[in-house]
Amino acid sequence: MKLNDLVDRVGQEFEQIYGRSPRWIVAAPGRVNVIGEHTDYNDGFVLPMAIDRYAVLAADSRTDGKNVIRFHDASGAEPAFINLSAPITPGTPKWANYPRGVIAGYLARGINPGGLDVLLHSTVPLGGGLSSSAALEVSTATLLENVTGKKLDPVEKALLCQKAEHDFAGVPCGIMDQFISVMGQENHLLLLDCRSRKTQLVPMDDPAIGLFIVNSNVRHELGNSEYAKRRAQCESAAKILGVPSLRDATAVDLENARSKMSDVVFRRARHVISEIERTIHAAEGLRASNWTTVGQLMYASHRSLRDDYEVSCRELDAIVEISESIGIKGGIYGCRMTGGGFGGCTVALVKTEAVPGISKKMAEDYKAKTGIDASMFVTRPASGAVILKSRRAQSQPLQPGRTGWDEEEQLRSGPVARFRGRGPSIAEACSHVPGGLHPRMIGQDNFAFAGHFFQRHRLGSVSPRRHHHAKNTLVN
Repeated sequence: MKLNDLVDRVGQEFEQIYGRSPRWIVAAPGRVNVIGEHTDYNDGFVLPMAIDRYAVLAADSRTDGKNVIRFHDASGAEPAFINLSAPITPGTPKWANYPRGVIAGYLARGINPGGLDVLLHSTVPLGGGLSSSAALEVSTATLLENVTGKKLDPVEKALLCQKAEHDFAGVPCGIMDQFISVMGQENHLLLLDCRSRKTQLVPMDDPAIGLFIVNSNVRHELGNSEYAKRRAQCESAAKILGVPSLRDATAVDLENARSKMSDVVFRRARHVISEIERTIHAAEGLRASNWTTVGQLMYASHRSLRDDYEVSCRELDAIVEISESIGIKGGIYGCRMTGGGFGGCTVALVKTEAVPGISKKMAEDYKAKTGIDASMFVTRPASGAVILKSRRAQSQPLQPGRTGWDEEEQLRSGPVARFRGRGPSIAEACSHVPGGLHPRMIGQDNFAFAGHFFQRHRLGSVSPRRHHHAKNTLVN
């Protein structure tokens, strides 16, 4: 359902519950991470985009004067009541801890909206790794800003929402989800440097290309404990390598230290180091509409997550295998698991005209392989948080401020420039060929070779604007 249709629906639902029309309606999107998985807590790069699935909040000031925010969920979940006259702490229902944390953050900054009646209507799938929690947090923040007329800097707003998830939901998430939900722009992905928190908008404005999301509709209960283990393993690898984080290590550094670490720790670090490079390379490929290369990088990312980081599962692997069998001729350039792993969703780069055929084939083959019905949809890069109705204006997009750099600054200061001289690059270790990337370079069987071979061909020798061409990439 498009946002304009949601405005009418949510307005009607609000009126049914509260007996009057809402004064404010805001929305914030979920997200899909196109590439760059488990790199955020290693100070790396991620490449998410906002999807056209939203957490929508409709609200009005209370008519009884109570200093309480009353939340109803259109899905029928237990309502929540947040008393602004008392310290706000985590409580029940648990779903309301996300807005509780955000409200507490704004109150701590002296921003108090007063008592409100609020209705939540979310179209972001729950439990699929598409960040329904960040969408709820950011929509809450956007509502508070609209009610009070006091707006935070976009980065501060995103960090406030992240802190809410840490402190009130107990989830030690990275910064990606909240950043893209706040700062996403239509027809653009967001390349986020998780160390500096600087962002670059990456255009993806070709309507013939879309992102196809498949929800495996499984969630294996391994995520929380395994997530903590992998963070610890990455920290262990960085300590052995003598670097602040794996962001600062190269393929050669890791290979030289292989005898000092266990095989598991080595493989965890290999995933992170290579995934950071793949992410930077994919951003350049997207800028040049080099769909073949981006697709190959997505497949390589999935293999790395499956074999080295070990966070995939048979259902996610099945979706990627089906995608590979459909191939470019059938409309799929590449596919990978997205999110923390152990279930949830995959993301595929596809030709939009082929989506009906892809959907039919995917549904049939996935059901045959797993016995499970998958959910799927296609999306284009959507806008970040928006104000849909307010006492001041209608359909007024939130202006999140300057979220990207101009073209000259991208070339001078972007991730490619920052990687110059830091050692051999796996992004560069791709031996460009007319079909895209040499498979030996994007795979993992010869990781050390990739690093050593391209010690002579570092990113410093590559102009970002000449590096990719729409049909081919050139040998340097």
